[in-house]
Amino acid sequence: MRNIRLVIEYDGSRYCGWQKGKGKGDSICEKLEGVLEKMEGEKIELIPAIRTEAGVHAYEQIANFKTNTNMKMYEIKHYLNRFLPMDIAVLEVDEVPERFHSGFNAKAFTFEYKISMGDVPSVFDRKYNYYSFKKLDGLKMRDGAKYMIGQHDFKALANNKRMKKSTERKIYDIDIYVGVDEISITLKADDFWPFLARTMVGILLQVGRGEIEPKYVKQIIEGNTENYQLEIAEARGLFLQEVSYS
Repeated sequence: MRNIRLVIEYDGSRYCGWQKGKGKGDSICEKLEGVLEKMEGEKIELIPAIRTEAGVHAYEQIANFKTNTNMKMYEIKHYLNRFLPMDIAVLEVDEVPERFHSGFNAKAFTFEYKISMGDVPSVFDRKYNYYSFKKLDGLKMRDGAKYMIGQHDFKALANNKRMKKSTERKIYDIDIYVGVDEISITLKADDFWPFLARTMVGILLQVGRGEIEPKYVKQIIEGNTENYQLEIAEARGLFLQEVSYS
């Protein structure tokens, strides 16, 4: 069988996330698999690099699938983009070694979170930016982010407190760009479980609003959360930016 890799871009606004949902066709995965199965005439299992949550977008999601097709790579790409909805696009299609696995082989993931702070929320950015009604202190956010970088046990930030898998993650970098009316937070780590990136962003938003002092971010990560009501940032501002394999 051939192993095919896809590079996918999508607007997650109207989907329940990557993972298959309760309703037919309401996930990114179901849309893609549906077109692939129609094209190939066989059952297709699409393996993602990471499962994004409901409302989260992607500039570069990676996925692979096994198939017996004889179609050329450009034929697969053209077919997918012809029949997929306009909010999902396949940017690249190539054949990879049989043992390639989009998830297991990934070494790092980069997410970007977009925030706007103008006097009036933009009508056109409302689906892709989180709007902060309060001006955020970007310098304090950078100070707070320093405590997140490195190898840590992020169990205190887990949405599911009974997670069986390891909650240790390595955060390689957090870059915070501060503009006049906008802030973008870029997070790069060896892995993210669902809601982790948005919980980290939520803490930084609380720091930016003055609700949490930067130095207390370290205590929160270490598990001292009883004095804080941690928030999960809205999904619409989050984009999967890159999946790294080396």
